[in-house]
Amino acid sequence: MRQVHKKSLWTAAILTGTALAALSGPAIASSHREAPFLTNSPKVDGTDFYMFRSYAPGRSGFVTMIANFIPFQDPQGGPNFYQFDQNALYEIHVDNNGDAKEDITFQVRFKNTSKRTALNIGGKQVLIPLINSSTISGVNPASLNVRETYTIDMVKGDRRSGTRTRLAGTSGATEFDKPVDNIGDKVFGGTGGYETYANQHIYDINVPGCGTGRVFVGQRKEPFYIAVGKIFDLFNLNPLGPEAAGNKNDLENKNVSTIALELPVGCLATSADPVIGAYATASVRQARLVNPNPASGINTAVKEGGAWTQVSRLGMPLVNEVIIGMDDKDRFNTSKPKDDAQWANYVTNPVLPAVVETLFPSAKAPTNFPRTDLVTAFLKGIPGVNQPKNVVASEMLRLNTSIEPTAQASQNPLGVAAGDNAGFPNGRRPADDIVDVELRVAMGALCVLTGANDALGVGCKPADAPAGGLSLTDGVRKDANSFKAAFPYLNTPLPGNQ
Repeated sequence: MRQVHKKSLWTAAILTGTALAALSGPAIASSHREAPFLTNSPKVDGTDFYMFRSYAPGRSGFVTMIANFIPFQDPQGGPNFYQFDQNALYEIHVDNNGDAKEDITFQVRFKNTSKRTALNIGGKQVLIPLINSSTISGVNPASLNVRETYTIDMVKGDRRSGTRTRLAGTSGATEFDKPVDNIGDKVFGGTGGYETYANQHIYDINVPGCGTGRVFVGQRKEPFYIAVGKIFDLFNLNPLGPEAAGNKNDLENKNVSTIALELPVGCLATSADPVIGAYATASVRQARLVNPNPASGINTAVKEGGAWTQVSRLGMPLVNEVIIGMDDKDRFNTSKPKDDAQWANYVTNPVLPAVVETLFPSAKAPTNFPRTDLVTAFLKGIPGVNQPKNVVASEMLRLNTSIEPTAQASQNPLGVAAGDNAGFPNGRRPADDIVDVELRVAMGALCVLTGANDALGVGCKPADAPAGGLSLTDGVRKDANSFKAAFPYLNTPLPGNQ
């Protein structure tokens, strides 16, 4: 009975597994527009990162990684819509030995090509002002005026100096087409036409040494859910109300741009340790010259060069947005996990609990400093659940690949805290309710769960967290059935004609 009790504590503790992601201020919207520089560069703004064992039937031997970019997309945002930055480098990094350094990196680069579609107007050929000239179906149809393609490189070792392999599809092609955004139902032949079109852009890819995976890059409906407007307004909601109170999800009518990879577990984890860590970044060239007289064509307005410079970083949700202080947000986005000791004060002495207490005086902030409970849960992973064997404290999303996925219909949005060990913070699935989980953890849920004798070894006790047992919530909730049942799991983007 004693062992069972301890195991149940570990399970409950995963509620705290993402302890830090809600720790710096009341502004929460995952990582949308979270740093001053990125408000000027939305194309390289990473919004969310997901990683989980694939739960579609027959795909349990795979890990899905999803990196989303370009926040707050209005579906009707033509005529250019939301193309990736062809001057940027988008990356997903995997650490499979716990040393806070990338062991495998997947690099995605984009190229836009104009077909210079023109119409005869009064005897003269005049370029059209739109991204399409007619209805669209199939891959790279003649009616698509701008073709967006991408390549994928797999790098073993250091992201810049390691061994590089250009990944190819099973057809042998190394350049893949990205579907144009969901311009509207008429363009794609009616309701449902866009998803048929987009699904033609899911490619099987060969990964040398470990098998065949899949990739999808394109627009999706924004999956993150939160009452962000009410939270920005000094938590203008009842934080102890129903978890599904019907509060407005302010991201419900937005789209996002997705890079999704589904790879065999053996491509990512080693036989020595099933736990992997991962995070997504975007980088731009160090120098940019603006052309005062650009030539006709796409991407002629600037000239970029120099070393790649990381400007966006995203692993665990909400970190930069609500943990890192305003003056350090751009610095955090340029940093790497191996150097995360520099952010220790934001973890051990978090701001959010004090803010919550100020707004709701009866919800007392935890008193244990430094917050070793958050260091364990957030920077290392939970021992016995998703902590690497030789972990170096660092911020990234961690997944134990030996834990079987939970079928879609059985998933619990509170993840491991609710007994669903395949969920957050053991990775992150689209439906996992990170806002509710992290608000509770910030207020000391782990200190309550560990008990007076500190069964979890996190360095605190229930008396340290008077509000640690409260079921805090933003009143917005979705479940796994709200999302697609198979890769790429995120829903069809909203059409521009909505």
